[in-house]
Amino acid sequence: MKKKPQHGAHDNDERWLLTYADLITLLLGLFVILYAMSKIDAGKYAEIVNAMEGVFGSSKGLMGGSAGIVEPPVNALQRERERIADEIRTALHLDGSHQMISISENERGITVHIMEEMLFPSGSADIKNTSLVTLDSLATVLRLLPNDIRVEGHTDDVPIKNPTCPSNWHLSVARAVNVGYYLIERHGLMPSKVSVVGYAEYRPLVPNDSPEHRAQNRRVDIVIVTNTNHYTGSTNNQQARSDADSTGKEAHS
Repeated sequence: MKKKPQHGAHDNDERWLLTYADLITLLLGLFVILYAMSKIDAGKYAEIVNAMEGVFGSSKGLMGGSAGIVEPPVNALQRERERIADEIRTALHLDGSHQMISISENERGITVHIMEEMLFPSGSADIKNTSLVTLDSLATVLRLLPNDIRVEGHTDDVPIKNPTCPSNWHLSVARAVNVGYYLIERHGLMPSKVSVVGYAEYRPLVPNDSPEHRAQNRRVDIVIVTNTNHYTGSTNNQQARSDADSTGKEAHS
């Protein structure tokens, strides 16, 4: 009498394929997440997390809780800012007692504040020779970073008028340009990653209500940008306004 085929045994032989397929899916998800973590851009990271929701069913396992696979992108950005700030402090030998240079961190990135007294003669945009060693030390860190660099000039609210700088706008822009140009020409920073801007007296650190406070506001800020999205909106708005102006001119021509 012939034995009936045992279908159950055959099915069990094939069950390893299900486990193998699950493992491959999880490994694929893991490597995609690790790739996303290698990029500090929080916007791209969020896109990857949203895409992976279809694989894991929910983003909670990716983003939150001690049992998650990776930490939130905000923590990764903060750690990156702290690392860069520590490298700058080491390069500039800052111990917290330096009065002419300070470092701050915010949503834009890391900002190195350098007071006017260290960089420039009063009312001038010519860089002091004695300050070049500071810029040289700072450049040893900046030239190794992939980040964009913004050089921002600031003044106090005391009006200025001389043959080279007829206003605080001219002075703040000229100072930013000279510092940015020095970093590009002397240390090889990529021009495409360096931008300069002058704010005159309109971005003070403290109120311009005393000589000491005015001295704090006369400065050049060097910003290491870690959040490119901070500037994307303003750039797009400016482009939109420019396109609108061009359209209006064409309509009237």
